[in-house]
Amino acid sequence: MSKFGWPGEPFIYTVRVIQDDDYQSLLMTARKAVEHGYRVFMLPNPHGVKTPDYILERRGVYKLFDLKNISGQNIVHTRLKESIAQANRALLNMPQYSTRKLVHDIRKYFVKYPDAIEVLIFKGKDEISVSRRFAMSQRFYFEFKKMFER
Repeated sequence: MSKFGWPGEPFIYTVRVIQDDDYQSLLMTARKAVEHGYRVFMLPNPHGVKTPDYILERRGVYKLFDLKNISGQNIVHTRLKESIAQANRALLNMPQYSTRKLVHDIRKYFVKYPDAIEVLIFKGKDEISVSRRFAMSQRFYFEFKKMFER
């Protein structure tokens, strides 16, 4: 791993094998994370072992995330359920989605998995961080809707 990052990607560091099936998807999302001010460490994917995809660092705070690309409706709950085995923070890279359904799925994730800490959402150029406390608040739907639908 180069201390200066991947060639041409100064804030993305990787030890992943480029031939991994999901490498291009991970790299595209890593680039989005860099646009949001993160340094990205792409972690290896040993076969048969569930591991996080990234360490994201911003302002000296390091967090492990499992990436879930969302490409259709009604799959967030399933993808969040898959992610908990890999990390207690999930990164959703997604286009448009039903706000009401997303709020429901995120809340359900935090209720069902006490170890879950955060859901980070990249939607276009927007970044939305949802903590357990925020997701369980009474105003979550209204506040989240403002952020997600702008």
